[in-house]
Amino acid sequence: MKPARFTYHAPVTEDDAVAVLSQVAAHDGRVLAGGQSLVPAMALRVALPAHLVDINGVADFGVLAVEGSEWAVGACVRHAAFHRPVPDGPLGRLLSAVVRHIASYPVRTRGTFCGSLAHADPASEWCLVAATLDATLIANSVRGRRAIAARDYFRGWMATALAPDELLAQARLPLLPADTRCGFYEFSRRAGDFALVMALAVYRIVDGVIADPRVGVGAVEDYPRRMRAAEAALAGRAPAPDAFRAAAEAAAQALDPADTRPETAAYKRDLARTAVRRALEAAR
Repeated sequence: MKPARFTYHAPVTEDDAVAVLSQVAAHDGRVLAGGQSLVPAMALRVALPAHLVDINGVADFGVLAVEGSEWAVGACVRHAAFHRPVPDGPLGRLLSAVVRHIASYPVRTRGTFCGSLAHADPASEWCLVAATLDATLIANSVRGRRAIAARDYFRGWMATALAPDELLAQARLPLLPADTRCGFYEFSRRAGDFALVMALAVYRIVDGVIADPRVGVGAVEDYPRRMRAAEAALAGRAPAPDAFRAAAEAAAQALDPADTRPETAAYKRDLARTAVRRALEAAR
């Protein structure tokens, strides 16, 4: 199939982009960055936008830099930018490890970090990273810019706090201390398929015990989130198998799988239990 007819807009500044979006948002206007989710949906006529606002010509959206204590990722930064560890340190190594689980290499050369957050698929690796690390998402519209905490950003299955006329201009990830350990684990039927479950674990070792633990799970519920019960099970304990098993069990029990059929929910919890444990074991 082919996409339905639409009007194409190509702004060259951020101000122009938000101005155009403010005019067309109420008329089925959509933002085009990488297009790896939107364009296939258009080809199948699942998505029928009347207007496309192509932001690839906005130079400011290519920013990828340290700003204060945060790593700023612009709206048009591709997944492939993270194939090599950027920035230096634990955060860079984490992003480089995670990106290799995203779809296939051709998709990673076009798809964007912020586009993945805007699409908000529960099985999105970057959505899990943002939720677990408490990223800040910068939305822009003709009303001005606003910062949205990741815990307030995800609202449900492919639903976010973005207003229809708001553009996700930037994501900001906190830089991690040099002694931070990070582990990621994802399970899918085949390489490149959507994840059935994924887990991210981040913690430090202080005086021989776990400090500042963060554990996130994605692809199980309607959106990824931190597992506070798992974090509580880790804090103050030595990084040992019994602590990891306790945290994994706490995460599994705290989850409310999106598919509520008893057999599927139990399967998802079992997968999550294994994913959390393996992410914690992989943390280095």
